[in-house]
Amino acid sequence: MSANHHHGVHTAFIVMACTLLASCSSGTSGMSRSPINPVNWITPYKVDVIQGNFISSEQVGQLRPGLSRDQVKAVLGTPLMASLFHADRWDYVFTLTRQGVAPQSFKYTVFFKGDQLERFEGDAMPSEAEFISKLDSKRKFGKVPVLEATEEQLKAAEKSSAAKPASNGAAAAASVPGGPQTTVYPPLESPKQ
Repeated sequence: MSANHHHGVHTAFIVMACTLLASCSSGTSGMSRSPINPVNWITPYKVDVIQGNFISSEQVGQLRPGLSRDQVKAVLGTPLMASLFHADRWDYVFTLTRQGVAPQSFKYTVFFKGDQLERFEGDAMPSEAEFISKLDSKRKFGKVPVLEATEEQLKAAEKSSAAKPASNGAAAAASVPGGPQTTVYPPLESPKQ
């Protein structure tokens, strides 16, 4: 069989498989929603999208009329929108888009008179703890292991490491060139062929 003929058969098989899958997913029958349909086995991963300035209820609680622009910026951060046409108004917008959850949007606006904060208004902002709980992926990976060894574990490790070199001391010295203090690393690149 020639290479061109083999390539043609391979291409024809791929085209037929794609056509079959496409026809399964595009029908008006109930087949497109069927769990048997291979197209429904794959769900694309969608990342969480966080845009704008998150403002917590704790930050809003620090606002007081009479604060300077610099003080407001220190509390809330740089505004997402500050317009030349509305120099006395700063808008803070925050959106959170997650897979399987309706998009959430929060808006907060501060108004200045000259350099001083006059008033502020907007959506009820979540606390920092509420916001963090919204970011929890709900996936549980099991119990987190203890990252600190107990005294008994340390003593057992010392005993086992002290016993191994005594029994395998001659073999270890023979296998490592230059004595037990030398470390031998594999080459970084494969040899040229």
